[in-house]
Amino acid sequence: MNIRKNDTVMIITGKYKGRRGRVLAVFPKDSRLLVEGVNMVKRHTRPTNRQQQGGIVEREAPIHTSNVMPWCEAVGAPSKILMKELEDGTRVRVYKINGETLND
Repeated sequence: MNIRKNDTVMIITGKYKGRRGRVLAVFPKDSRLLVEGVNMVKRHTRPTNRQQQGGIVEREAPIHTSNVMPWCEAVGAPSKILMKELEDGTRVRVYKINGETLND
């Protein structure tokens, strides 16, 4: 999985198709990730010592990685990510659409 935390992705299918957001967390074992402002669910919480006030809290739920595509700001379009090995042996992530490296 080439998508990492803080990458910008675009939802390519489903209820939130066309939306863009920042990746908050990645769960590689489940092939899922959290995207900011996408797939919001309501969670009913009870008052505890940590959280004094209970109630209904809205938060993001994970979505499958096949439903998102990385967003290239330079081109303004979604693009796949490839792994490229440089001359010094280091591996970097690059956008397939224009060959620009991602800042990790």
